Amino acid sequence: MRLVTWNVNSVKARLPRLLAWLDETRPDVVCLQETKCPDGSFPVAEVGELGYRAASHSDGRWNGVAVLSRVGLDDVRVGFAGEPGFPDPEARAISATCDGLRVWSIYVPNGRTPDSPHYEYKLAWLAALREALADDLRSGTPLAVCGDFNVAPTDADVWDPALFVHSTHVTPPERQALARLRELGLRDVVPTPMKGPHPYTYWDYRAGMFHQNKGMRIDLVYATESFGATVRSAYVDREARKGKGPSDHAPIVVDADFGTGPAEFGAAPSGDAAPPRGAEPSGGVEP
Repeated sequence: MRLVTWNVNSVKARLPRLLAWLDETRPDVVCLQETKCPDGSFPVAEVGELGYRAASHSDGRWNGVAVLSRVGLDDVRVGFAGEPGFPDPEARAISATCDGLRVWSIYVPNGRTPDSPHYEYKLAWLAALREALADDLRSGTPLAVCGDFNVAPTDADVWDPALFVHSTHVTPPERQALARLRELGLRDVVPTPMKGPHPYTYWDYRAGMFHQNKGMRIDLVYATESFGATVRSAYVDREARKGKGPSDHAPIVVDADFGTGPAEFGAAPSGDAAPPRGAEPSGGVEP
């Protein structure tokens, strides 16, 4: 199975790029975030021409999540029990079962600033997500929760830790919330970077940030041992962040010896340091 997570920063704005990338990379399951596309307008027909079924959860504003699959799309659920809102629940989580893997696509609230009510909302949302995942895990089904977590797990996951002191994305409570998720038995599937030593997934649009590799690793794949043990490579597709009109995030591509679907793995994209097929992810699959 080839599993992908990608904050596309508007499906409609990136649709030609998304379709071309799907056609070239041929993932089996795709978790999208920040789709900004009302459910009735999601490009179901367009992705369907490439063999994907789609499940979308969005109200068309700044959030929105989706799962695309060409290996089955069953037991689709939007949101989760106990999900807090700001003030009402937002379109930030969707889950489905794809060829025996329970997949969650999530878009964690940003938090804005540590003294903002949105920061408290972010922590409450992550705590409620933990409870929902704990409930889902009781079934014993292999699970991967993927998406834009808006938290950098360690100082190594930001380009200059000193600049982020007292900022969101790096505060101890946010990182503790991630640790609490891992305590459920989830492992961090750390991808191979395609430039430099750090597998950043997000670079601000400001001039020079991407080209200087001043980024953050805030897009994550957390997986149960039953899925994580089958992962044979993972990489950040930095090439997808290049060119005209990209998202400010790059996709993470995970290849695993899992499932029965048509995992037609293509070559890794050419770039600064494309990972070899079959290589261990940088840092491995961490506990």
